[in-house]
Amino acid sequence: MSGGGDGSYRVVEVSPVAEETLEQALNGRAAEGWSFESIHFVTREASHRPAMAYLFFVRQAPARKGKRS
Repeated sequence: MSGGGDGSYRVVEVSPVAEETLEQALNGRAAEGWSFESIHFVTREASHRPAMAYLFFVRQAPARKGKRS
């Protein structure tokens, strides 16, 4: 849905970044009807391990009756 205008977006910050915290955020939002779009990791200069992650989700807006394309 990139570039579209008929939808809602949600950004979720995850910290600490671990398998369990990422799974919890992904599964929780999917259960709410959100579709995963991308993940962005934030690292510190002295470490290769991410300090936090931002998960981006999108949800299609409901179709409007009588809308013409």
